[in-house]
Amino acid sequence: MASPAEAGLSVAWGLPFAGILLSIAVMPLVAGSFWHHHFGKIATGWALAFLVPYAAVFGPGAAGGALVHTVMEEYIPFTVLLVALYTAAGGIYVRGNLHGSPGVNVAIMAVGSALASVMGTTGASMLLIRPLIRANDNRPHAAHVVVFFIFTVSNVGGSLTPLGDPPLFLGFLRGVSFFWTVDHILWEMLFLLAALLAIFYAVDSWYFRREGVRLGLEGAINLLPLAAVVGLVLMSGLWKPGVEVDVLGTAVPLQALVRDGLLLVVTGLSLAITPAGVRQKNQFTWAPMQEVALLFIGIFLTMVPVLAMLKAGATGPFAALVHAVTGPDGQPLPAAYFWLCGLLSSFLDNAPTYLVFFNLAGGDPVALMTSGAATLAAISAGAVFMGANSYIGNAPNFMVKAIAEERGVAMPSFFGYLLWSGAVLLPLFALMTLIWFR
Repeated sequence: MASPAEAGLSVAWGLPFAGILLSIAVMPLVAGSFWHHHFGKIATGWALAFLVPYAAVFGPGAAGGALVHTVMEEYIPFTVLLVALYTAAGGIYVRGNLHGSPGVNVAIMAVGSALASVMGTTGASMLLIRPLIRANDNRPHAAHVVVFFIFTVSNVGGSLTPLGDPPLFLGFLRGVSFFWTVDHILWEMLFLLAALLAIFYAVDSWYFRREGVRLGLEGAINLLPLAAVVGLVLMSGLWKPGVEVDVLGTAVPLQALVRDGLLLVVTGLSLAITPAGVRQKNQFTWAPMQEVALLFIGIFLTMVPVLAMLKAGATGPFAALVHAVTGPDGQPLPAAYFWLCGLLSSFLDNAPTYLVFFNLAGGDPVALMTSGAATLAAISAGAVFMGANSYIGNAPNFMVKAIAEERGVAMPSFFGYLLWSGAVLLPLFALMTLIWFR
C-alpha cells in the first residue's frame, strides 16, 4: 500500500491543512462562541476531510497506516510530554506581590528564557505565565506583555539544548551532539533575546507611562516531577536498546514507549503530591491543554500530505523549495534554509519540518555538525526562532494565549498576532541573516 510520500500527491491534498489553519485564524473572529464550543469537532472534521478521501483513493489500509503512524510516532509523544510539563509546572505557585513594571516584566522574561532550555519552553511558559499575568492584572494594556513572553520564553529561550524545543530533540535523537546548538547558535540566540527584551522594554515603558516584594514558591515539590521529565527525555535519547514494538503496523522504539509511559506516571505523581490549594491559587484548569490536544491532532493529521510532498523533494510538487535552498554550484544556501525552514515552521509543526530540511541537507549528523555546520545552524535557528511567528508555530504559544484569555487578557487575534510578529520579529530575522546566515 502506498504511503503518502509514495503516492505522488498533488497540492490539492493540502486543502484540509489550509482549512484548519483558516478555521483557527478566522472563526474566533467571526463566530467566536461557536468556535469556543465546537473547535474540537471542527478540527476532527478537517482531519476526516483528509483521511476519508485518502482511504477512498489509496485504500483503508493506507489511511489507517497514516493515522496510526501519526498518532503513535508524533501526536502521543508530543502530547504526553506537554501534559507532563503542563501538570508539573501548574502545580508550582509563585507566591508574591509582583508589580508589572517594565523592569519586572523584563526580568520575568529573562529568567523564563534561561529556564526554557533546561525545562523546555512548555515547562518555563507554564511556570511563569501566571505570575506575569498576575503582576500586570491592574494594567489596562497587557496583551503586548504576553505577546513578547511568547516570543522570548515560549520560543527563543528553548534554542540551546534538545530539552528546550522538539526540533532540537529530534536532531539529538538522530545524532546531533547535546551541546552542539550551544556552540553554534548561542550568539544568535543572545542577540535575538537581547533585541526582543530591549524592544519590549521600550514598548512597555511607553504603555506604563500612560497609564517590597517578598517571593516564594508553593508546591515546590513539583520541581521533582519537572526534573524527572528532563531525565526521561534525556534517557530516550541516550538509551538505544535496539528493540522496536509493532503497534498496528507502526514500529515504535522501546525507549519511546518507556519514556511516554513513565511521563504519564510522572503526571499522576505530580497531581498526587501537589499540596492542597496550590492549583486553585494558580487557577489551574485543563482547558488550555484540552484546546492544544484537540486542535493539534487535526493539525498533525492534515499536515501528513503536506510533509509528504515536502519530503518528495525535487520530484514532488514543492520541487521549487529544493532549488531555492541550493546555489548554482550545488552548495546549500544557509539563508534559504533559515527562511524556508523557519517560515514553514511558523505554520507546520516545527519538529517534522526540521526533519524535512535536516534530510534535505543530507541527513548525515556528522557531516552537518562539521562541514555543514552553517546549514544545520540555519535549520535549527529557523525551526526554533520562527516558531514564534504565529500562534500555531509552537504548542506553548497556543497554551499561553489560552491561559491569558482565561484570565481576561484581550489577546490579539490570529492575524493581529501576525502583525506583531511581522513588525517585531521579521526585521530582526533579516538582520540576523545579514550577520550569520549569508
